[in-house]
Amino acid sequence: MATVREGSKQALLIVDVQVGVMQNVWDAERVIGNVAKAVEKARQQGVPVIWVQHAHEEEIPYGSSAWQWVAELSPAEGEARVYKQFNSSFEETNLEEILADLGITHVVLAGAASNWCIRSTAYGALDRGYDLTLIKDAHSTESMEFDDGVVVEAAHIIRELNIAMTWTDYPGRTTSTATVDEFDFAVPNVLSC
Repeated sequence: MATVREGSKQALLIVDVQVGVMQNVWDAERVIGNVAKAVEKARQQGVPVIWVQHAHEEEIPYGSSAWQWVAELSPAEGEARVYKQFNSSFEETNLEEILADLGITHVVLAGAASNWCIRSTAYGALDRGYDLTLIKDAHSTESMEFDDGVVVEAAHIIRELNIAMTWTDYPGRTTSTATVDEFDFAVPNVLSC
């Protein structure tokens, strides 16, 4: 069992809201706007914002235009940055050290892609003993088409993850979801479906 972390100090984790990731996701403009709103709320309430940026040799090369943050978002001076190469923001990165240095026990999560890096990061946080809130209208992905022609629409993937994060049960930890308008960093763990 993971070590359950005592306390309630939060950080907002923004994952992969990069040009090359967001260019084809469902409802990108609205989702980017909601991520920006979450960042603004966190900053206003003195909650640390941590920026996670993915690199992939073929699709999102480090330093390329696809690797850059979308124009609507920009890390502020002093906000931590994490560079990753795997789906989970925790794997082979300094994220755990940053969270430990800040005394964080509760991760608030937003970004892309819902079914890959957001899901992996959410479970990675829970597996490491953090409480988790997923901002349910501040993450997105692309629809998936399988070889047999079946298509799973992005909206359904997003909805499924929101439901999973509402009802996932880990000992000694809380999971929740909230819209960006519902969520208040002063009152964590808002439960919603």
